[in-house]
Amino acid sequence: MYASILDNIPRLPVSQWMTNFINWLTQNLSWLFGSIREGGSWIMDGLSDFLAIIPPVLFIIILVALAFYASGKKWGLPTFSLVGLLYIYNQGLWEPLMYTLSLVIVASLLSIIIGVPLGIWMAKSKFANIVLSPALDFMQTMPAFVYLIPAVAFFGIGMVPGVLSAVIFALPPTVRFTNLGIRQVPEEMVEASESFGSTSSQKLFKVELPLAKSTIMAGINQTVLLALSMVVIASMIGAPGLGENVISALQRAAIGPGFVSGFALVILAIILDRILQGFNKN
Repeated sequence: MYASILDNIPRLPVSQWMTNFINWLTQNLSWLFGSIREGGSWIMDGLSDFLAIIPPVLFIIILVALAFYASGKKWGLPTFSLVGLLYIYNQGLWEPLMYTLSLVIVASLLSIIIGVPLGIWMAKSKFANIVLSPALDFMQTMPAFVYLIPAVAFFGIGMVPGVLSAVIFALPPTVRFTNLGIRQVPEEMVEASESFGSTSSQKLFKVELPLAKSTIMAGINQTVLLALSMVVIASMIGAPGLGENVISALQRAAIGPGFVSGFALVILAIILDRILQGFNKN
């Protein structure tokens, strides 16, 4: 009985509504999407070309030195970074590594540039907290593959939609941790700065952000790793890099090449994670 009642309810044409809405956006804002695609392609190509011209030996030396400094001048992380990068080069994956790294850098920087101000706004405004919290919940609970649909609809395939989908996917941790870090600043410190006549900007940049640095960096760390994971998934829509090798291996059921590329991604993720954690502790 109940099943028949439910079956008699007319089906809402949600699919058609969304199709019409996306078509309207692409027709009326094609100039905007085209400009973003062209500008993003120029930035991504420039960064990829820049990383590609750096000799691998020099790049490895720089990254190992960075790992040495971030680890507090201990040799564990630098040794792992050296061995891992030499493995990636030995397996002929250096060029895909540079593409992946460029995508992660751009996606992470955009997420940080957007996320930190939004987090500050949430900490300072109840209205912003009420509006942005559901949006962040929505962004964090949506499956990663769903982000590819609007990216392809607006920007086609390639690096730009891959980066933009990674930005949306990786943005929430930076926003949430920035908000949390500023809210956790002791009231006594804020009141002390106000008693000395600090302006709002002085209070923010000289008291709240420095004291919230550790929490904000923890959010940035998560953002970078989420951007890396999304960049791999974005290889399904034409984003180049190590993820492209993994997707290709899956399609051909090539276990060996897939493992080699997947292990290279694990090495990159560990290096980025440990370096960011090291800078957070320093």
